[in-house]
Amino acid sequence: MKKQFLKIIKNSIKKQYPSYSNEKIEEIMYGVESIYLTITKCIIIFSVAIMLGIFKEMILLLLSYNVIRTFAFGMHASKSWICLTFSSLIFIGGTYLCKYVVIPNYLIYLLYFLVLIIMIAYSPSDTVKRPLIKKSKRIKFKVLSILTTIIYFVITLFIKSNLIINCLIIGLLIECILILPITYRTFKMPYKNYVNYGLSA
Repeated sequence: MKKQFLKIIKNSIKKQYPSYSNEKIEEIMYGVESIYLTITKCIIIFSVAIMLGIFKEMILLLLSYNVIRTFAFGMHASKSWICLTFSSLIFIGGTYLCKYVVIPNYLIYLLYFLVLIIMIAYSPSDTVKRPLIKKSKRIKFKVLSILTTIIYFVITLFIKSNLIINCLIIGLLIECILILPITYRTFKMPYKNYVNYGLSA
């Protein structure tokens, strides 16, 4: 179904924009495929969350995660079914943690310190399909990742909702796992893909 859908879209783009190069079309198709996979994945995960009665809590966790993900990037699964499986386990399991676990203040502060160190050391982490070639972009996204972590921490200091506090820190921890070099190595994914373009770290 996915291949047929993408083929129809690709042929439609070629027909409407014959002047587009193959490189341009592939760039567009990468975005289209990402949107398709995101929508189908969300439909499945959201359906499960609704059945389990944790939909609102999951939305909070996803928002927390997606904000930092926008700046820190991180590993993508090589196949859509792997992505769906791990996303379901991580976000459904993570939502239950957010909803029911009470993290002591000292541990929250320790986790934020750990997250900040990881963001300084490893964000942003790119992928083969989306290498961060320009050094200026890497610096910009690193700064934004660090600032977002600090903002999350400040919010934690001023709110009393255990659910929101948990969603913020767990969303950050999920992202930290996805930008660590050891995670890339575990799943046999190339790390620092911009180096392949003859650029230094």
